[in-house]
Amino acid sequence: MQATYDVLIRHAEIVDGTGAARFDGDIGIEGDRIARVGDLSGARGRLEIDARGLVAAPGFIDAHTHDDRVMLSAGDMAAKVSQGVTTVIGGNCGISLAPMPQPAPATVTPPLDLLDNTGQWYRYARFGDYLDALRAQPAATNCAMLVGHSTLRVITMDDLARPASAAEIAAMRDHVTEAMESGAIGVSTGLAYAPAMAAPTEEVIEVCRPLTEYGGLYCTHMRDEGDEIMAALDETFRIGRELGVPVVISHHKLAGVNNHGRSVQTLQHIREAMARQPVCLDCYPYPASSTILTYRHAAGSSRTIVTWSRSLPQYAGRDLADIVREMGCSLEQAVERLLPAGAIYFRMDDADVRRILQFDETMIGSDGLPHDEQPHPRLWGTFPRVLGHYGRGLGLFSLEKAVHKMSGLTAARFGLADRGVVREGAYADLAIFDAGTVDERATFAKPIAPSQGIDTVLVNGAVVWRDGKPGGARPGRVLRRQAGA
Repeated sequence: MQATYDVLIRHAEIVDGTGAARFDGDIGIEGDRIARVGDLSGARGRLEIDARGLVAAPGFIDAHTHDDRVMLSAGDMAAKVSQGVTTVIGGNCGISLAPMPQPAPATVTPPLDLLDNTGQWYRYARFGDYLDALRAQPAATNCAMLVGHSTLRVITMDDLARPASAAEIAAMRDHVTEAMESGAIGVSTGLAYAPAMAAPTEEVIEVCRPLTEYGGLYCTHMRDEGDEIMAALDETFRIGRELGVPVVISHHKLAGVNNHGRSVQTLQHIREAMARQPVCLDCYPYPASSTILTYRHAAGSSRTIVTWSRSLPQYAGRDLADIVREMGCSLEQAVERLLPAGAIYFRMDDADVRRILQFDETMIGSDGLPHDEQPHPRLWGTFPRVLGHYGRGLGLFSLEKAVHKMSGLTAARFGLADRGVVREGAYADLAIFDAGTVDERATFAKPIAPSQGIDTVLVNGAVVWRDGKPGGARPGRVLRRQAGA
């Protein structure tokens, strides 16, 4: 009897996400799962996709996002599905959209304003309420969410410029417990940001104590990514050891001219730590970062682009040096007039970026900011840039290795069961693309642009991107972490 599948992908070159060599085959999908992989020439599909000349790979997992709000406010997730992303990890850098006692404060404390600078989306009193909203109004992508330490400090403390008291630590720890019970995969910190700078290591450990019981992750935008990066790494490793949980080093980089080339040292230090405890890291494939605008960052950057300004929105997309000249004032004065605002900073060396990308255990995360008026091009271009510019163009790694870094590796490190691989029984999260042409189209001058070479993207068996536009389906799910998945 002829087999019939809900979706049948024919004649694909399959890169399965494990790092194994590619092979030719067909993929039969029933419901939300891959039912068969192999020669299905005698079968038919209710929807058939001819992938002749194309690669079929696991959908990419964005290891580091700030998509907490956009999944609710623009759930087609065009910036992500257009580049083959099917799952996003949110709540990073200590910033999560919940919990937030109601009514929320009228003024949003930076960097919480990276998710929403109006405050209207900080509407969820409990982390569970936020996850319930994501389940009730699914996005096109799956998500796995972290609760942010900076958010917890903002809602718990009356003075962020000091360590938390024992009572405040207990209150934050209760929020972490509630978040983990509701489905969070861990806690993130942003120790380089003002709301968390005064938090000593001991505070972070005590707030994160529930991670031990619930098998959660500790993900961190470390205290320093410049001159003091080695001490920041050691702090990160200590937190993981004392809690007995895996740590994720977010967007590993070396910032500042004085630190260019030091990735040789940091990667060796990370490799040595990996031999003693579970450690992993992610990286975005650009030598420029993006976050809130500060004078300190701008003063140490060879070039700064303003991505948004609430007080002077007309300057979004402009070089800060040009703005300073137009205003006829100092750099510090210009920054003060633009605040609150966001910016792109050119402070890294591409040789470090390449070295970190090539490191075997490096996952890929975009760190894109979807609510910036003129965002960093990584929001739309990260994953095709890895495949195109760094993989095919510079030859940093094979196609199989690149796909593994963006799928199977990430699923394993975050404990996302049956994701990140093409095999029978796995969820049907798939990216179909042209390996010979795939690349970013987004640039710093024109940052909002779908990538080239992405043909079709499926999430849980439903088409979310095809023919250069969103497919209309919203099949995304809130994923829980399963240690050892």
